[in-house]
Amino acid sequence: MSDQTQPWAERTVEVPKDSGPVVPPQRDGFQRGVASVGRPKTPRTEAFPAVEPEEPTGWFSPGPSRPLSWYLAQWRNGAEWSAAGGLFAFVCWGIWAISSRGDLTSPVVTFLLTLVVAAGLFALARLLGRLVWERQLGRVRRSARGAHAVTAIFLVGVGIAYLQQTDWVVSAWNWVTGG
Repeated sequence: MSDQTQPWAERTVEVPKDSGPVVPPQRDGFQRGVASVGRPKTPRTEAFPAVEPEEPTGWFSPGPSRPLSWYLAQWRNGAEWSAAGGLFAFVCWGIWAISSRGDLTSPVVTFLLTLVVAAGLFALARLLGRLVWERQLGRVRRSARGAHAVTAIFLVGVGIAYLQQTDWVVSAWNWVTGG
């Protein structure tokens, strides 16, 4: 091969005897001791090879990093299920609270505690989905519909429990069903 196809090949250069130390020839476009600022004089002919980082696998290995806004947008997908379950629980709670005919402090605290438990259940469902769906199965979750559905089922169950504690609703149900 010639020196033109291999730019790194050594070239012989005649150096006069009184010129000082011998400096090997430099590649084209570069000067010894001068840093290139901005664009290099000669463009690169080949790119650096793309090396992808190794992703460890397991339950607690870090996944691909995404911005927080991506996760918050993901939480909104399926929120109508939680909203519907929350509305049902609120209506049933209202029927139960009004029929108790007393101080509303205890029923309000009970409902707020129910909402806190529902939020905790949502967070637990998201955590389990992250551990199982993303980490173990290697899939990407595109929404939070599963966690919202679990939360909605819980809130509907709580609403039915409120209605079961209301005497006139239970007697009306028994009259309708013939029991």
